[in-house]
Amino acid sequence: MLDRTELSRQYIAGEWRDGRSARVHLDQNPFDGSTVAEFRLATAEDVDEAYRAAAEAQKIWAQVNPFERQRVMERALQIWEGYRDEVISLVADEIGGTFIKAAIEFELVKNFLREAATYPLRMEGRLLPATIPGKENRLLRLPAGVVGILSPFNFPMCLSMRALAPAIACGNGVVLKPHEEAAITGGTLLAKVFEEAGVPKGLVNIVVADVAEIGDAFLTHPIPKIISFTGSTAVGRHIAEVAGRHLKRVTLELGGNSALIVLDDADLDLAVDAAVFSRFTHQGQICMCANRVIAVRDVYEAFLEKFVERVSRLKMGNPRDPETVIGPLIHRRQVERLLAVVDASIEQGARVAYRGPVEGNVVGPVVLADVRPEMACAREEMFGPVVAVMPVEDEEEAVRVANDSDYGLTGAVITRDVERGVRVAMQVETGMFHVNDGTVNDEPLVAFGGEKASGVGRYNGQWGIEEFTTLKWISIQRERRQYPI
Repeated sequence: MLDRTELSRQYIAGEWRDGRSARVHLDQNPFDGSTVAEFRLATAEDVDEAYRAAAEAQKIWAQVNPFERQRVMERALQIWEGYRDEVISLVADEIGGTFIKAAIEFELVKNFLREAATYPLRMEGRLLPATIPGKENRLLRLPAGVVGILSPFNFPMCLSMRALAPAIACGNGVVLKPHEEAAITGGTLLAKVFEEAGVPKGLVNIVVADVAEIGDAFLTHPIPKIISFTGSTAVGRHIAEVAGRHLKRVTLELGGNSALIVLDDADLDLAVDAAVFSRFTHQGQICMCANRVIAVRDVYEAFLEKFVERVSRLKMGNPRDPETVIGPLIHRRQVERLLAVVDASIEQGARVAYRGPVEGNVVGPVVLADVRPEMACAREEMFGPVVAVMPVEDEEEAVRVANDSDYGLTGAVITRDVERGVRVAMQVETGMFHVNDGTVNDEPLVAFGGEKASGVGRYNGQWGIEEFTTLKWISIQRERRQYPI
């Protein structure tokens, strides 16, 4: 059974303890405002201790037999599976995630752990030909060393584990800074799983800290070789800039403004199903969510009518109710920001096709119709249960409107002609695209990442191995070499 009191502390150098800061963070339930946990925050000194502990433990872990590292990862998976009901409860309490959302996220974490358990046996070397007689070239894939991970509040277990599991499996040490609003589900919960699985003390460290207090100490510390970040594009740009000055590698999954395209031959019932799932899962607080639904004018009104009818029936309220689809946004600031975008879009000419009530941090779904590309709701990543429905004349205009964004994470198209869908997919400037499905997809074996302002690098599968390892060339001269001087 999970001890929430223990999980409300820092996990540094194999010990559960308070941070050194004088400040305490109240981790609050976004639905009812109750306090889930109180964290004595970490300082830059705590960050330093965590990185040093990770570096020492990593030396030990890197020498562990790959089969044993695999067994540790498999134990972590078994431990995770045993906590299912408690984890789902934590997701509701800490971040307002519905039962549906929590169940999806729980399974994604299982998939990431299962895939990462194969990594220790897939870090293969190569023998390469040489131009010099008698030379043998060995190319070795090795752990990078220590990885610094920063994760967001929206899918905290998934987006932390997506980096944490492969980093550990590949032989690295880790310091993870979860978002303060998801300090347990995105941080200490995962540390508990690996602690029980038997990783060396200090290999996994969790620091819950306020950037206003620690500044860039997490990024500029000399020990981490790689920084992995999932979050907003604005913060991602800053991280990339700071990491670049310190010659650190970065893997960044940033914001999105995904488009779901409904072509004139679409199955409209499928289009509605895909659009509802793509926009309203976890209240629209997913980087892959479809901010924009772009429908060809021949089917626009028919789609909009079916879509609004379905959206109007979505249950909103307490995330602990298994029937709830739309729970609370993470905090009041996000509610106010979202409503400001809605109001601005209406002033710009968007038509309100449906608008649900606002109750505390729970924002009822909003469908804005007749949206033009220059409107606020079409330009910004809204991160809430608001969707912009945009009419276009044809497939060509649909692609042009979809590409009229700084972002390029994911997208989708609904059409009865699969190859037509693939043609559209090839033209839309995203790292991922789905034909006859929603925009929200993640697979443990498939490269995950974006283009343009949506990120750098790829997670999952063989690409996860590449992101969290380094290559070393060792040559052996077996015959005496004749030097030119």
